[in-house]
This record gives sequence, C-alpha cells and structure tokens, in this order.
Amino acid sequence: MNVRRLIPTAALAGAVALGATALTACSGAGAVGSKDGKLGVTASFYPLQFVAEQIGKEHVKVDGLTKPGVEPHDLEITPKQTAQLGEADVVLYLKNLQPAVDKAVAQSGVKNVVDAATLTELEAHGAEPGHGEEGHAHQEGDEHSGEHAGEHDGHDHGGSGTDPHVWLDPVKYAEIAKGVGAALEKADPDHAADYKKNTDELVGKLGALDTEFKDGLKNTASRTFITTHSAFGYLAERYGLDQEGISGVDPESEPSPARMKDLQAVAKKDNVTTVFFETLASDKTAKTLATDTGLKTDVLDPLEGITDKSQGTDYFEVMRSNLKNLQKALGAK
Repeated sequence: MNVRRLIPTAALAGAVALGATALTACSGAGAVGSKDGKLGVTASFYPLQFVAEQIGKEHVKVDGLTKPGVEPHDLEITPKQTAQLGEADVVLYLKNLQPAVDKAVAQSGVKNVVDAATLTELEAHGAEPGHGEEGHAHQEGDEHSGEHAGEHDGHDHGGSGTDPHVWLDPVKYAEIAKGVGAALEKADPDHAADYKKNTDELVGKLGALDTEFKDGLKNTASRTFITTHSAFGYLAERYGLDQEGISGVDPESEPSPARMKDLQAVAKKDNVTTVFFETLASDKTAKTLATDTGLKTDVLDPLEGITDKSQGTDYFEVMRSNLKNLQKALGAK
C-alpha cells in the first residue's frame, strides 16, 4: 500500500510566501514600466507558462525558462537567465521540480515570486507498487488511502519527498490557476477584473476536463497502466487508476532487471495491454518491456512541454489525447 504524506500547513504557508517571490523573477522583457506596458511574467516550464498566458492574456508578456523539447528536470539556467529573473515583475515556478530554477530564484532577489507548489496540496507518492482493488472510486475531498498513488522509486525531487506533477490532475491545476490569478491581480491591480474573469474561465474549463476524465474512465476492463515516467500519480489517484512506473520519476534512469520482471507479472495479473512512453524522453525501456510481454505501446504525455511531436497544441488538447489513449489501453466501455 502506498503511503502519502501531506505537507504540514505551516510549511505550506512558508512555501507560499517564497513562491510569491518567484513568480516575479523570471521575465525581464515585459515589465509593467517597459515600452509595451505589459506585466512581465517568467514561468519556469510549460504548465505554469500556459496558466499565466490563459489568465494574463493581452495584459502580460510571458517568457518560459524551459524551451520546447527540453526535459524540465534536466534544465540548466544560464547566467543571462539568472540576471533576467531580477528584472521580472512576476516569477512563477514549482519548487523542487527543477533544482537549477530553485537556485536561480533564490539568488535573484526578486520580490514577487509565486511557488506553485504552495497553491495546492502536494503529496508524497510512495515507492511501493499499489495493486489494491479497494478505493477506486476516489471522491474529491476524501482522505485518500494512497492505494493508487503511483510509484516513484525513491526519487524525492530535491529532498521534499513530494511528487510535483500536480498539473496532470485538473482539479489541482485549477487550484494553481486560482493562486496565479490572485498573484497577477496583486501585481497589476489596474487589470484585476480581467484577471479574475480569465481565472474563472480557466477554472471552468478545467472543471469540464475533470468531468470528461471521470466519465471517460468510469468503466474500464483494467485499472492499471504502465508508463516509463512516473508522473501520473495524481491523475491515477483522481480517477481510481493504478500507475506502475518503469523508471520512476526520472524518465532517463534505467530500471533494474527485477523491476522489469515485476512489471511483467503486473501486466499479466492486471490485464495490462499497453506500455506508455512520452514525447520528451526515450521510448527504449517501454519498447523493451512491450516486446518481452507482447504488449502494445502508446503515448501518455506528462505535459512538461509542447513540441511538434505532441498530440495537441496546448494543455487541453494533449490532456484529451491522454484520455483517449488511456481509454483505449484500459478498455473503456
């Protein structure tokens, strides 16, 4: 059984304060006092960039630190980018996902920083495989059992012990959107009404997406999926699924022979049909396991970046592609 530890309230409060400083640090090019008159926002990677663009729209200039095609976990920050952080109006990042960004934000001295990890409740997804059959009907607000939390093979994202991939749960992503919206309202009060309206629209769209996933995954032949990158613990928990990761949180790490053997047994026991890989990492281990077990392969995108290989042009399109691929693999009825 997977055990999840919730972040203490005091720690969350401290992180929120730190996060609010980080949102301002990352975008030097579009400060409010600059020529274009827009609020300059720098976002550490795609999911936060998307939120800032959706909420800020014509009032913001959003710069992303992680370029398309770059695996966010591996990002290195240039001295130029670090310097630019100090010029931003708002910096938006997610602490413990990208160590280089955490360090740059701490050194930047930016006052208006938002740590997205403080805007929702992060959880520690245990390292033990979770095959329990109970608890599939996860309801929002329940005290989660952790049975379907996904496995992360001991990776702790910079020592926090928590899983940062919250944007793959539309409900938690909506909580982040609300926090970002509030930060933009505070940083640019002249356009607060627009930010509030745009935040409400985005939260509504995320609520609709949540409903699509709930309905689409309600009745399936199997509840277990295998993926190279253990990024889907929140998604699995939200919709009553079991995630089995080949290589843990780091998509480039090599799984042990014992782990591969375990997964072959899981695939047989839980009627798994498909091994998922992703667009920003190698599909070698997924194909090896699929070949050894006679399974198919398909894409499950952790949405850490959008490229021309992505199954969609933005967060919503890729998430809907993920839903279709999960429905197919799990035998949705």
